[in-house]
Amino acid sequence: MSPEPRVLLDATSIPPSRGGVARFIAGVATGLHEAGRSIDVVVKERDRDFLREAAPSHRYHLAPKQVDSRGGRFVWEQTGLPRLADRLGCTVIHSPHYTFPLTTRARRVVTVHDATFFSSPEVHSRLKATFFRRWTRWACRFADELVTVSEATATELRRHVPAIRPRMSVARLGVDRTVFHPPTQDAVDEVRERLGLTGERGWIAFLGTIEPRKNVPALIRAVQALRAADPSTPPLVLSGSRGWDDEAIALLEGGADGVIEAGYLPLELLSAFLGGSLLVVYPSLGEGFGLPVLEAMASGAPVLTTRRLSIPEVGGDAVAYSEPDADSLAAAVAALLADDALRTRLAAEGFARSAAFTWLACAEIYLAAYDGTTAA
Repeated sequence: MSPEPRVLLDATSIPPSRGGVARFIAGVATGLHEAGRSIDVVVKERDRDFLREAAPSHRYHLAPKQVDSRGGRFVWEQTGLPRLADRLGCTVIHSPHYTFPLTTRARRVVTVHDATFFSSPEVHSRLKATFFRRWTRWACRFADELVTVSEATATELRRHVPAIRPRMSVARLGVDRTVFHPPTQDAVDEVRERLGLTGERGWIAFLGTIEPRKNVPALIRAVQALRAADPSTPPLVLSGSRGWDDEAIALLEGGADGVIEAGYLPLELLSAFLGGSLLVVYPSLGEGFGLPVLEAMASGAPVLTTRRLSIPEVGGDAVAYSEPDADSLAAAVAALLADDALRTRLAAEGFARSAAFTWLACAEIYLAAYDGTTAA
C-alpha cells in the first residue's frame, strides 16, 4: 500500500470578515481532523488561532506578510507556496479557492465553488468574472484533481468548459453545529436588542454579501410593498457587507422603509440572528452551493429561497421556494408570515435535513482526491 501523501492546505485566502470562504476552509480542516488525518496548513498570522481551535491536530505554518495584500498573495502563491511544499516534503497542494500554483512538483487539488462566472456573468463585476473564468479554465486544464461543491456546479463546468482534464468529484459543504444550532431565548433577545427590535414582533433575515446575484433589491421592494399594505409587517434585516450592487445601495441610501442594514454580525450571533427570525429569505439568482441556506436550516429557521442552480440540492423539500421577482417574493413572504404552522414545519424539516451535511463527509471526498482514489 502506498504511503499517505503529505498535504499542504493553502488557507491564505481567508478574508478578514471570516465569511463564506473562511467557513469552508475551517470546515474542511475540521472534517479532516475528525477523520484522523493531519495535514500541513499555511495561514496568515491573524487566522492561525481561529483554525487551530477548529482543527488542533494539523501542523500550522505562518505565511509571509506579503500575503496580506491581494497582489502579494497571488505572487507568493506562484513562488513561495511551491517552495514551502518542497521544504515540508508535501506531495499535494490543496488550493481551496480557484487559484493555484501553475508550476509545482506537488499534485494540485483545486476547489471550484461557482460556475456562475460562465452562466451568469452579468451578476458579477466584469473584472471578477474575467478573472475567475480564466482561473477556472486553467484549473480544468492543469489541476490533478478538481473538486466542486455541488452537482450543479459540476454540470455547469462541463457545459461551459469543453475539455476538463483532471478527475472531478463533488464534495458538498457541511455546517458547524457548534456554531449553527437552534438558539436559546437569551441569545435571541441579545440579537433583538443589538438590532434595536425590542418592540417588534420579529424580523425577516437575510445573510450574505449585497451583490447583484443575491437579488437584494427585489427583496427590499417585496418587503416595502408588504409594509405599505400592512405596516405591522416585520422589518427586513440584512446581515453582511455592501458589495457592488449599486441598485441595492441606492435603495438603502434612499432610506428604505422597514429595512435594517446590520453589517457583519459576529459569528457567534449568527445562529440567533437566523434561528430567532420569523423567516430567512435568500432570493439568490444563482449559487455554487448556498451555504447561508444550510446555516439557516441548521439554526432552526424556516427558509424561503429560489430554485436557481444548486440551491435545491441543499434545501430539498424542506424549504419554501419562490420566483426571484419582487411580486413573487412578496406573495411568498406574506403567505409564510400568515401561516405559523407552515413555518414551524419548515423549520423542523430544514433542521432535520441539515444533519446530512457534515464536514466529515465533505472531508472524505477530499481525502480521496488527495490520495488519488476518486472515481474517474
